[in-house]
Amino acid sequence: MYDLLSQDIKFAPGVGPKRKELLSKELGIETFGQLLEYYPYKYVDRRRIYRSNELLESMSFIQLKGRILSFETFDNGKRKKRLVGHFSDGYGIVDLVWFAGVQYALKQYNLDEEYIVFGRPSVFNGRFQITHPEIEPAATAQLSKMGMHPHYHTTERMKKSGMNSRTMEKIIRGVLDRIPAPMEETLPPYITGPLHLVSRDEAMRLIHHPEDSTQLDRAKLRLKFEELFYVQLNILRYASDQRRKYRGYIINRVGQHFNDFYALHLPFALTNAQKRVVREIHADMKSGRQMNRLLQGDVGSGKTLVALLSALLAIDNGYQVCLMAPTEILAEQHLTTLRDFLHDMDIRVELLTGIVKGKRRQEVLDGLLDGSVQILVGTHAVIEDNVQFLRLGLVVIDEQHRFGVAQRARLWGKSHNPPHVLVMTATPIPRTLAMTIYGDLDVSVIDELPPGRKPVYTQHKYDDQLTSLYQGIRRQILEGRQVYIVYPLISESENIDLRNLEDGYALMCEVFAEFRLSKVHGRMKPQEKEEEMRKFVSGETQILVATTVIEVGVNVPNASVMVIIDAQRFGLSQLHQLRGRVGRGADQSFCILVTTRKLSKETSKRIDIMCSTNDGFQIAEADLKLRGPGDLEGTQQSGMAFDLKIADIARDGQIVQLARDTAQRIIDEDPTCQSATHELLWKRLKALQRTNINWGAIS
Repeated sequence: MYDLLSQDIKFAPGVGPKRKELLSKELGIETFGQLLEYYPYKYVDRRRIYRSNELLESMSFIQLKGRILSFETFDNGKRKKRLVGHFSDGYGIVDLVWFAGVQYALKQYNLDEEYIVFGRPSVFNGRFQITHPEIEPAATAQLSKMGMHPHYHTTERMKKSGMNSRTMEKIIRGVLDRIPAPMEETLPPYITGPLHLVSRDEAMRLIHHPEDSTQLDRAKLRLKFEELFYVQLNILRYASDQRRKYRGYIINRVGQHFNDFYALHLPFALTNAQKRVVREIHADMKSGRQMNRLLQGDVGSGKTLVALLSALLAIDNGYQVCLMAPTEILAEQHLTTLRDFLHDMDIRVELLTGIVKGKRRQEVLDGLLDGSVQILVGTHAVIEDNVQFLRLGLVVIDEQHRFGVAQRARLWGKSHNPPHVLVMTATPIPRTLAMTIYGDLDVSVIDELPPGRKPVYTQHKYDDQLTSLYQGIRRQILEGRQVYIVYPLISESENIDLRNLEDGYALMCEVFAEFRLSKVHGRMKPQEKEEEMRKFVSGETQILVATTVIEVGVNVPNASVMVIIDAQRFGLSQLHQLRGRVGRGADQSFCILVTTRKLSKETSKRIDIMCSTNDGFQIAEADLKLRGPGDLEGTQQSGMAFDLKIADIARDGQIVQLARDTAQRIIDEDPTCQSATHELLWKRLKALQRTNINWGAIS
């Protein structure tokens, strides 16, 4: 059976060498099996006959039963004709229109013979018409057997070569007729039985030609589950291999540094969520296997404090800690935060970035080698070959999607055993997506903000309401606060009519002439950017005009207003990250989303979501549904390419969970992938790995 499914597509009925080349170039289809996995994107119920007086312009496809009363031919430009057939079902007249194949239609269809007509209705000159309809004699049409009519996506090049959705349907039907039932099964009965999943053969035939919605739902469930199950099985197999391969340092002692800090220096009581996460991290670090944990927490949820408590556990057991941040500014802020937390404790915390040079740099390197530097905070500078630790036990990576896989892996070589790894992100990731992108990481979530934090008040303003906005900004600055103003572009673009940062900066200097302003964007030299940011952080400037370079990591508690110009150009996740730059102090903070009045339905929905909630996880779920997983920040950097053919992570969350639970049971029963019981699964997984990316090699 697999031989037939791997057969060259050119041997399929109706294909041949030319169409094979087109299918290969346009859709990546080379074999019978790949063709059968090119699923319809929608279905139209062919069993229902409409009446012409029921038609609405909003209908997608309809079917009528009646007669062609007469034909009219019109000149349609140079040597071109347009044919109109006036069709009646006894309730009204609908025009059937042909711009091509005019002579064929005149010969093929007889006046006063009863036909079934199928197509998309539209209105022209006040009358309904169907352009290039599908027509068959009513006497031979078997409506009860037509079922749900599949529609397939085709490209412009395919359409120009005569390969439309109908052509694809005929080719796929021809291949299905060639393949004898049953097709080889890809899931064993101990999985399909308890879950009441139809066989692969039934699912593959029904997905292309279901008779009703019940059959379609059963086919979809089987194929979605199978696709997601093998993704999860591969991720969990990879994670299981890694755990067996790499032993972790045993960090089990809760010692003096941790206890002193907890009892005497803790700046505020931990939330229950923080306590839970610290327990989860400690359980990993004392288990004897390497920790690989993702720590998710919204802006201001206290992730850095959790990271510090984890670091103190490592230090109490004689290990060093490295905290890696994506930018020098963020690294310096982490250094300041950690030193403030540990202000009179005997713990040496040092910084290593590109600006730490000469004698100072050598002192830090020597301190790492002799063990006197217990916590190193740095940028990618920490992965350079000359940076060596005496005993590196824990690595904390902040905003990890900013680092490449190879960069992170170089840290592992700085220790005899791979160190424990804690990955922190303030970008909330929906649970189903985290299971797939970070499937080999255990996930901890801080889903509770410290008491006293006021939610940021978010408001939507149109760009013709800026006078009142400027007054509000001026009031905040006069009260001693600072303001961010973010633009989507650096300089004017001919293609996109948006206010740009250069013009915006000039305008803000004019409007707020009595205040001092900084300007930051991605094309500035690093030193210039750092200097402008330093001025804002220190309070020398009151307004920072910037692009999204300030999206992650800038911590200015005194900044209370975030203004986002042309907010319609930003995704939900980005808007939420930008809003997270304010609300870090005790004062009420504000986020103002400025847009044009012309907004699409989807954009309006995004703005409404931002104004209605501060919950990053709600926003991430909404973002996933609006944009799909492939567009979300971090998915490409993490090495996860979403090549799902039928499942949708945004909408199939329950199936993702079911697939993961099932895959986890298999791994628990057969961690070395040797059991004959699961031979079918490992054989199928190997076949998929030959044709797909390695889903598991993610973190």
